[in-house]
Amino acid sequence: MVTRLSPRDAMYYFLDDSRSTTHLGALLIVEPAAVDATAADAETDASAPAPGRSTLDYSALVSLVENRLQLVPRYRQVVREVSLGLARPVWIDDPDFDINFHIRRAGLPRPGGTFDLDDLIARVMSRPLDRTRPLWEMYLIEGLTDGRLAILTKSHRCLIDDSRSPEISEIICDGIDVPAPLPEDLWMPGAPPGDSSLVVGALAEALSRPGDLVETMMHGNGLVSEMRSAVGSSVRRIGDVVRQLTDSAPRSPLNSPGTTTRSFTTAKIPRRGCAKVAAHHGCTVNDVELAIISGVMRKWMLSFDPAGGPTDTVRAVVPLSTRDPGVERIVENNPGWINVGKPSFVTDLPVGESNPSVRLAQVAGLANRYAQSSRRMSVEPSPLFSELGVAPFPEISSRAFRSLNSRGYNVPVEMSTTPVAGRFVLGAPVFEMFAVPTLVSQRALAISVVEYGDHLHFAFVADRGVIDDLPAMADYVFESFEELSSSSG
Repeated sequence: MVTRLSPRDAMYYFLDDSRSTTHLGALLIVEPAAVDATAADAETDASAPAPGRSTLDYSALVSLVENRLQLVPRYRQVVREVSLGLARPVWIDDPDFDINFHIRRAGLPRPGGTFDLDDLIARVMSRPLDRTRPLWEMYLIEGLTDGRLAILTKSHRCLIDDSRSPEISEIICDGIDVPAPLPEDLWMPGAPPGDSSLVVGALAEALSRPGDLVETMMHGNGLVSEMRSAVGSSVRRIGDVVRQLTDSAPRSPLNSPGTTTRSFTTAKIPRRGCAKVAAHHGCTVNDVELAIISGVMRKWMLSFDPAGGPTDTVRAVVPLSTRDPGVERIVENNPGWINVGKPSFVTDLPVGESNPSVRLAQVAGLANRYAQSSRRMSVEPSPLFSELGVAPFPEISSRAFRSLNSRGYNVPVEMSTTPVAGRFVLGAPVFEMFAVPTLVSQRALAISVVEYGDHLHFAFVADRGVIDDLPAMADYVFESFEELSSSSG
């Protein structure tokens, strides 16, 4: 028995084209030296267990991932399309699964600075995934300053389904330094179905519900019903395509078609300083994060257009849980850092405002206002004709989203609304943690913020053909934070 991709997963699968791919992932900076110190202590104490000096290396990482894959079975499956597009693609076990193909080693040239790491990540994220294999990669990056290691994960968006199918970076991390091992995983691939059986299954599925097409088009949540809602001045569906057309974002190079090449940069600032700013202005840390991003976008826009006006705005899509934690569908005791499929809303960032305190007040006020507006609710990609089982409709839906959603917002901002507690990889503490956001078609920039430890970790992914000065945005993060700190006494 095969498992068919959901309409949403199929849409993300078909969203890939020659100019964009729906990758996401994480960058973990780990401190293996801490493990070595434990091993050295064990040598001087005969009663202490000796964890070994090679706790985190390539072979150990491969063994760890191989054992943890039982928690994310899609990571050993490939996507198989059905002949003639008679149904959505299916997940099937990869009969030639080779974990060493997916987990790779990389090294930075000396001195292994931030610029070299960012450049490597940009090159990795620019390359499309091999569709004949499971849609993910992992890199153990050596040669960082101070002897640190980096782990970069890269997963196709169709693999991730909220907490039910987490990203692999969340699977290899533990909340304690000595986790209990999982049972040995004796995985054997299932026999792949033949093309004829997939066709027969698709036809049988279609014939089992012949009225779905008419019902969906006339009364369901598809494009026709959305048009009827718009004509009747009644907005019923979150992510409505027509709403995105009539309430479009400001014109910006951030919505350029772009190229296939990516750039990447990061920045981190102390959370305590942001909390101090939030307390002084009577707002939340999430408001401060958005104000910092507003300052970053203001400085970037002024760098190429000094004549920007005071009413200029950038439209961002933000998780709704940043305003109301109760909207989360699943309350997690141990939250992750890859947030997908969550309710979101669109807000305006007042980049034309020069006063950082006023800008923060406007950010908080606009976010509170728009979080209550049905017209500003989630614009996450959503398949048209989502109830149908036939593949052409997810493919058409993807293409429709690519063209219709180009002006719904300027930049997506992924933000963690709950602090992530300390994590370990094979006993090595994770020193820094960055979420690598998806850069979909018609977007030149994507931003993520993860609250990890005592810092806020910002990550920026950009289309290099549109934004050729992305490293400057890391500097703008610090400058914007300093402006807010200074204004708060």
